[in-house]
Amino acid sequence: MISVAQALAECLALVQPLGREAVPLTAAAGRYMPAPALASRDQPPFDASAMDGYAVPGRPAAGDSLEVVGEAGAGHAWPGTLTTGQALRIFTGAPLPQGASRVVIQEDVTRDGARITIKPGADTATHIRPAGQDFRAGDALSPRLLRPNDLALLASMNHASVTVTRRPVVALIATGDELVMPGEAPAPDQIIASNSFALKALCEGEGAKVRLLPIARDTTADLSTVLSLAQGADLILTTGGASVGDHDLVAQVAQSMGLQRSFWKISMRPGKPLMAGRLGDAAMLGLPGNPVSSIVCAHLFVLPMIRAMLGLPPQALPPQPRLAQLATSVEANGPRTHYMRARLTQTDGLPLIAPFDHQDSSLLSVLAAADALLIRPIGDPARGAGETVTYLPL
Repeated sequence: MISVAQALAECLALVQPLGREAVPLTAAAGRYMPAPALASRDQPPFDASAMDGYAVPGRPAAGDSLEVVGEAGAGHAWPGTLTTGQALRIFTGAPLPQGASRVVIQEDVTRDGARITIKPGADTATHIRPAGQDFRAGDALSPRLLRPNDLALLASMNHASVTVTRRPVVALIATGDELVMPGEAPAPDQIIASNSFALKALCEGEGAKVRLLPIARDTTADLSTVLSLAQGADLILTTGGASVGDHDLVAQVAQSMGLQRSFWKISMRPGKPLMAGRLGDAAMLGLPGNPVSSIVCAHLFVLPMIRAMLGLPPQALPPQPRLAQLATSVEANGPRTHYMRARLTQTDGLPLIAPFDHQDSSLLSVLAAADALLIRPIGDPARGAGETVTYLPL
């Protein structure tokens, strides 16, 4: 068995960043932009009024009277030049006219026909947004997963489209004679396939496109047929059939189809029987069949592989442990890293973390109630309530 860290390194060695494509800005949310995007103009492109009011030259004092010579609104610049004693009615976002040095807000004047008078105690701020205050032409938005706020910035930079990494295609195959799909009527000795739905959601949430393939039955012919349907995928995920039982055929069939196996079995709980390698042009992971094991392995290995294919930097690939304090005591851990399903309670300091009493890898109800994985390193001694530990958020 290899360590979790070594397994992750070998999984990441199976993949590399995918190609790039241009997509409309309207389709770019959640996509990874692997190269900086440059602004083509200043924002704002001109000195603009920050308030509704009157643009004036100089610094007129309280009681001064000025002649209103025109009006400017957003998208409608006034073409003239203001001189001493003049004012221009101006609205928020409008270009500041030549000769103006300040905007007097409308609450600070009285108006009588074509003249305004500055009130005593008027605000002395300029109320001007200078050209380039937000960004300058040539300024860059750094590589990132694009959020809605980023799309607004890209639009302001005058980008109608953006170059992003192609979305990884994940082929997902559940295996086993015991499985039927939700909504079907299982026989007395069958169960409902559940892993695929969590795995699909996790992968899609990370930016992948998922092909949910038919359940592969426990025959060489059926598994070969379903694996052949995964052609064109960047990552093939199987669940079940990767252990050493007589009906665990994934490794056997995949190797007959050309699998170059990197490793099998990890020193971790849950998820020991994990297999990884390359099958043709795709990376392949044989995930355990137990639901909790497959989902925990997805957090630890599958999602980092998807991030690597998207081109995220190395420090953003593995899940990042956080600190918490034990709410209860825990016994010493054994010879495998244990990812215990746990519940967090927020406090003014570090959160408190309490592992569930039942940690069987088939218990989806416990996983659904958990919001964290308490990490117990190999050989970790017994620990008491209040000690600091690490966890992964779920």
